[in-house]
Amino acid sequence: MSTWSAVWTESADMPSEYSKSQSDLQATVLSLFVSPEFKYGFSEIAELCNLRSREEKVDLSIAIQNLLKTRVLHEFPDGKMGLPPEDKPLTGKVDFVNPRYAYVLLEGEDIYVPADSMMGAQDGDLVEVLAYPSRKGKKKEGEIVKVLERARHRYVGILRIKGGMGWLTADYRKMYDQILIPEAHLKGAVSGQKVLAEIKHWGNQSRLPSGLVSEILGQPGENNAEMHAILADFNIPLRFPDEVEAAANAIPADIPEEEIRNRRDFRPVNTFTIDPFDAKDFDDALSVRKLENGNWEIGIHIADVSHYVQPGSALDKAALERATSVYLVDRTSPMLPERLSNDLCSLRPREDRLTFACVAELDETGKVIGTPWIGRTVIHSNRRFTYEEVQEILEGQSGEFEHELRLLNDMALRMRNHRLRSGAMAFESAEVKFVLNERGIPLKVVPKVRKDAHKLIEEFMLLANRCVAEYVFHYEEGKSANPMVYRIHESPNPEKLRTFADFAVRFGYKINTDEDKVAQSLNQMVASLEGRPEQELMQNLAVRIMAKARYTTKALGHFGLAFRHYSHFTSPIRRYPDVLTHRLLWNYLNQQTRIEKEALEKLCYHCSEKEKNAAEAERASIKYKQVEFMALQDPDRVYEGVISGVTEWGIYVDIIENRCEGLVRVSDLRGDDFDLNEKEYCLTGRRTGIRLTFGDLVKVKLKGTNQEKRTIDWYLEEPVFESSQSKTYRKVHTREFRDKGRKGRRR
Repeated sequence: MSTWSAVWTESADMPSEYSKSQSDLQATVLSLFVSPEFKYGFSEIAELCNLRSREEKVDLSIAIQNLLKTRVLHEFPDGKMGLPPEDKPLTGKVDFVNPRYAYVLLEGEDIYVPADSMMGAQDGDLVEVLAYPSRKGKKKEGEIVKVLERARHRYVGILRIKGGMGWLTADYRKMYDQILIPEAHLKGAVSGQKVLAEIKHWGNQSRLPSGLVSEILGQPGENNAEMHAILADFNIPLRFPDEVEAAANAIPADIPEEEIRNRRDFRPVNTFTIDPFDAKDFDDALSVRKLENGNWEIGIHIADVSHYVQPGSALDKAALERATSVYLVDRTSPMLPERLSNDLCSLRPREDRLTFACVAELDETGKVIGTPWIGRTVIHSNRRFTYEEVQEILEGQSGEFEHELRLLNDMALRMRNHRLRSGAMAFESAEVKFVLNERGIPLKVVPKVRKDAHKLIEEFMLLANRCVAEYVFHYEEGKSANPMVYRIHESPNPEKLRTFADFAVRFGYKINTDEDKVAQSLNQMVASLEGRPEQELMQNLAVRIMAKARYTTKALGHFGLAFRHYSHFTSPIRRYPDVLTHRLLWNYLNQQTRIEKEALEKLCYHCSEKEKNAAEAERASIKYKQVEFMALQDPDRVYEGVISGVTEWGIYVDIIENRCEGLVRVSDLRGDDFDLNEKEYCLTGRRTGIRLTFGDLVKVKLKGTNQEKRTIDWYLEEPVFESSQSKTYRKVHTREFRDKGRKGRRR
């Protein structure tokens, strides 16, 4: 209860002769609030109005209540009064910056909200916010008045028990409140364990949120506990509900003859799959057949998930909720139950399988002749290849289907070159894989290498995705085009592009920012980067200026691939948008009822958000394993790395051999005081003039790791032994550099 409310309650029995003229008193109070930034509590108003007696304060409480009732004044969550905010609440999402404040993200200007005005809202929540009139030169401020939708109801963290009460510190870095768990809801969890907690009562300014333990994950640092924690932390279900598993297991394995008769039969045609050696779900296959005219019929056959997963079913709802499979370092959280993903829908060798296909006629140069055929098929894969097996054949070894594989590879190379000439981007993202022991402990971290076998499959999948998008875009029923799930990638933001171009000049690379020449210019830079120390850095920075690919019903094209129309059709086992694409295609092929565009757009948005969430979970698992790997290494070993980030608190260094990134803190930089130069993207020594900047090669030693926070800290062993920007060597002996630091180090 606020101060004025308490006084108002006490004043109910006060004699009326103590009342002053209310109109005069209200006018006096209002004169204090000359602009929106003025806010006062009851005691402050009483002091400013020089009201000291109990009777005068009772009159003041009555005046304030009248002003609040008539909405002339507004009481804020902290109990202070001020001019009312704008009347109409705005809707947006909470983005917590730190424990002190958050922003509510709107389509227009974002609203600053202090922590004591959050009404118990947490990061990511959809809320209604009242905005105060903005002060000159300041961001709009406001208060949250209602939480419309919670972003998450479960949090993972380490449990501590004190006096019978559980206190959960969440792993999620933007959950700043501790979560209280009463003793009755601990469910056997003990202090120090990592648990999953479900929120039952959300807190507010004066009360912490509380909940119950829904699952005990294990001890911090255990592989299973940490991987389950990452899944739970990103709201990825740990398992399927029993009814979903039961629905999957109830699907018969036999394919009815009637179903086969309704499909184009490719079982007599040579067909094979190419996948990673450890893959269990094979959702695409290629069929190859020479035609009488000398051209080749290439079938891109995709698992027909839409045949088994019907709209609105328990299986469909579960798949939509997940929207994508999630690939952590040591496990997969599949979009579909194993009965479907690894069995009925997996195109396993020597078994009849139902597929949806794009069948194209190509000449030997890889040029598509005519319009590809699209429809449902049945196949019988002759062979399951791994990428490694195909690569050996492409490099000259003999093997099954060697003629077909080399033909497909030649076509793929030509199609890829044509794409690049048309403006497609040639970026290759750097990825790592881990060699784990039986307990999940990382023994090695090695870069993934993409060879021709990977690119062969990629090109034919791109072909199919483009063809189905073009088919729907150009197919019309009546006067309006049919809605479609497009995978779009918009052009880079011009301002970000100019900033990157200015930065690239420092490394000797010129980027043409003209819209029709950007892609070609960036590809030339990529080619020039080959083998250079700054190769990964520049490619990563170039990727950051790009818009993020997403799903939508708008045919806006794909900048990175240089396709006017593009969709996702080739991975329905692991991506829900591909299931939607299959359903839409089947509807249009059979002239059935179309889905409403607005409803489809909402599904597209949902799938895009789930994709981003899955990518963050995958990165979290990689980072955790990198930290775990570095914790097991020799602390005296010196590593060569590249400066991959520069901030006011230090420099980030990416180790060349294993891609483990960590921080050299400014406080650990000996020999000088360093300042951030944002325009030059560097830290500069005040006395020595030493510059630590993007792309510089450095030597570092391990300072420490924190597996709970998934961080690595380095010591700088040598400041810089080659500057990529100046192309000169600047050697500073480690001992001399550190000795100077003892004298000049900041206190």
